[in-house]
Amino acid sequence: MLVKDAQREVRTVYIGGFWGQLVSSAIWLASAALATWISPRAGIIELVACGFFIFAITQLLLRLSGRPASLTRENPLGMLAMQIAFTLPVTMLLLVPVTVFHLNLFYPALMILVGAHYLPFTFLYGMRIFIPLSAILAGGGIVIALWFPDSFSLGGWIGGLTLFIFAWIGRYSVQNDL
Repeated sequence: MLVKDAQREVRTVYIGGFWGQLVSSAIWLASAALATWISPRAGIIELVACGFFIFAITQLLLRLSGRPASLTRENPLGMLAMQIAFTLPVTMLLLVPVTVFHLNLFYPALMILVGAHYLPFTFLYGMRIFIPLSAILAGGGIVIALWFPDSFSLGGWIGGLTLFIFAWIGRYSVQNDL
């Protein structure tokens, strides 16, 4: 299988990342709401706990929509997708000392990690749209950490909204492939 064909399959099966980003945005926005109106602890627990189910929920939504939920065995990018997926839970361990050091750095730090996590999607999907997504999340995390350090939930709202917008951009950009 040629790389361009493998990337096309990734784009079409996962609809340009639509469901995964939509699920992620819902989790981020729910977390930001909890952090804003209940407590930062509630927001953190929701985001971390629910974050482990993003892939499973994405798979469920793909199946419920009547679409294939996985790549063919011949697609060599399947293993890369799994490796990229596991980078985020491993790097999230960095959130523990960062959050202990300064609680309000939780969302900005996570935005940087998630932004870095999305950069290899550019090759995986063969879609350059992941470059600005990565840059907005990582750059936004840096800006919030440096210029808005007194706000706990701002990064949650911006991260969730960014993922929501890019879910629809990704879906629209692969519409002709579907």
